[in-house]
Amino acid sequence: MNEASDKKEEPDALEAATAWWVRRDAGPLTREEDRAFAAWLAADAANAAAYDEIAALCGEVRALRPRMAQAPRRRRRIVAMTALAASLAGVAAFDQLALVWRADARTGVGETRVVRLEDGSRVTLAGRSAIAIHYGERRRGISLLEGEAFFEAAPDAARPFVVAAAGASVTALGTAFDMSLDSAGARVTVAEHAVTVESGGRATRVDEGRQSAFVEGGPASAPSPVAVDDLTAWRRGRLIFVDRPLGEVVDILARYHRGYIVVASEALRRLRVTGVFDAGDPIGALRAVEASLELDAIHLTDYLVLLRR
Repeated sequence: MNEASDKKEEPDALEAATAWWVRRDAGPLTREEDRAFAAWLAADAANAAAYDEIAALCGEVRALRPRMAQAPRRRRRIVAMTALAASLAGVAAFDQLALVWRADARTGVGETRVVRLEDGSRVTLAGRSAIAIHYGERRRGISLLEGEAFFEAAPDAARPFVVAAAGASVTALGTAFDMSLDSAGARVTVAEHAVTVESGGRATRVDEGRQSAFVEGGPASAPSPVAVDDLTAWRRGRLIFVDRPLGEVVDILARYHRGYIVVASEALRRLRVTGVFDAGDPIGALRAVEASLELDAIHLTDYLVLLRR
């Protein structure tokens, strides 16, 4: 049996409430879903309160839409962005609920968790991350479903340690390595020994102190040297970015922010960011990024942040 910390695995009440609202708004629930919804409401009074709050918020957003045509241009833009952010939040929350059903271990916002596997291997999960475990007689399989994780594989020559992500497989040859998923694909960074990445019909060896990136269906990039301690600083509560695209930075900050961050365009996502931030203060990090890039951000409370110029 796997051992792990006792931290809560269930989604935050507001996340789950938003997910249920989106699902119910899409059409009638199945009988099984209806029972699951009723059980969730009955499990904790906070769940029912969260659902009422989300339902009221979504109702307010809908009520604003008919008035958009008569509103001044700036207010019209803000209302439209509010509705977009609310829609994105709902879709993302329902995805999170589906993820809970697939994951064997996951973390919430800003949470770091160590999972100890039956063979002595360890997996450290960053915030908003999830894995599924598929151990068998011939292979020790892990799927990285979301976020980022640091893997420390115990030796076992008879059963390779293989992590699947973005349609590829990463086989440990030692080994301690970090893997992350974001909107651009997946990355593997090797802290000790080496790994083999099989992606797009090709095998690529990545040695200690190097990183490779890959997307589903494509070969892994040529390994390049990286500062491993900087890239894994999240394990020590720090986020270090050196000339990273804003889109990647926002994806990472989202693991530590209880809410949603929306970037207005792909052009903005390509802007470069360098800085050292406290993982426990994602809004402070975001405001520093806004100032350095001279962004005109809209904070619809800190829960919904829209980055634009």
